[in-house]
Amino acid sequence: MIKKINILGRVYIAILLVIFGGIVLQGSISVGFGTLWPQYELLIKSWKEILMLVAGLIALFLLHKNKQMQMLRDPIIFAIGAYGILHLVMMGYTFTGLSSSLAGLAIDLRYVLYFGLVYIAMRLYPNYRLAFIKVGIAGALAVLVFALLQVFLLPKDVLKYIGYNVNTISPYLTVDQNQNYIRINSTLRGPNPLGAYAGMVLVLITAAIVKLKNIKDKWPLILILSVGSIVALWASYSRSAWIAVAVAIAVVLALAGAKKLSPKVWAVSGLVTVILIGGFLMLGNTQFISNIFLHENPNGGSSVNSNEGHISSLQDGLKQMASQPLGDGVGSTGSASLQGNSPTIIENQYLFTAHEVGWFGLLLFVYIFTLVMLGLWKLRQNWLALGLFASGIGLAIIGLLLPVWVDDTVSIIWWGMAAVTMGIGKWEIGNKVKALDKVKKV
Repeated sequence: MIKKINILGRVYIAILLVIFGGIVLQGSISVGFGTLWPQYELLIKSWKEILMLVAGLIALFLLHKNKQMQMLRDPIIFAIGAYGILHLVMMGYTFTGLSSSLAGLAIDLRYVLYFGLVYIAMRLYPNYRLAFIKVGIAGALAVLVFALLQVFLLPKDVLKYIGYNVNTISPYLTVDQNQNYIRINSTLRGPNPLGAYAGMVLVLITAAIVKLKNIKDKWPLILILSVGSIVALWASYSRSAWIAVAVAIAVVLALAGAKKLSPKVWAVSGLVTVILIGGFLMLGNTQFISNIFLHENPNGGSSVNSNEGHISSLQDGLKQMASQPLGDGVGSTGSASLQGNSPTIIENQYLFTAHEVGWFGLLLFVYIFTLVMLGLWKLRQNWLALGLFASGIGLAIIGLLLPVWVDDTVSIIWWGMAAVTMGIGKWEIGNKVKALDKVKKV
């Protein structure tokens, strides 16, 4: 830990905070400014990656100057470096074209790179933890308040006025092209990322409520964030996000209150769960359940519903993974592949990764994610670590149905906050900061 921060250190922290705060507006920034200056569209979309590269150079200089280069041998930093090198090797081994390769490199690595940069920042300057939390809260307010406005006040296509359209980002989507069920974006790239983001915020709020004692003066803020999260989560109509939130909140409550709850409470909770599931099954043939939960509306106007699309994508992804143990190359999947000759869409994060960098790349990514989750688990007495651990489980579940980490807002916010928590984990126990030599057990 460096007690005194110099000007370059402040610049480093400022860059990371700009990325952390600006990423929640990434969809609006890329579309709005890209519409105004189309000749600089690629540069505008890449603003955060450019800042990360600058921050990376500053980080190396700060580590060298402060004689902290051994930090690069930290298992999580070392694994991230290996993951990056693997991408560079595979990019040369199976070249998919310059545009596709660079786009794929950015999509695959930006969030783990950001994790590493923030982790180093917190190890050097742990006192800036609160700054990241404040910026994160401000970003959540921006996303969720705008979501509330979209649902209750603004026209459904309001985003068209800043350039949203079928060629950039649709101003809104529907459930299987049924105009009775509008799926909003807020400031994000689409309804599914919004659902994942809102769910993550809701889980963190739950963790704060059950773990923190002195939050009475924060109830107005908690109320706004809670209502905004619930409304945005619902209006996203993202079933994967709904499932993920239910599981994550259950994890928070179980870990925070398992010892405090009596067997009767658990029995009642189990009974309520069974009743809810039974009610859902009984209502399975109603129009509401058919449209919202099953996405099986015969009058929706879509020739192929989303369920069939998910199944088809999963089958194709499994076949390609089995036949290509080394993957098909960086930039061969998702939006990056649209810039090449063979567009491929895979709606599963793990198959997505395997398609990009093969079986070994998938194992290395799972190893990195496991290290992060284990680090959060060790710090679960802290409300932020508990919320991130539980939401990490939820996001991993979403990854089974969607490439959840491809969305820059969701991935950078979660991995960034995980780095904030783990980076100062050696100094922090619960909600109090202590010197490293006084900490006996984390």
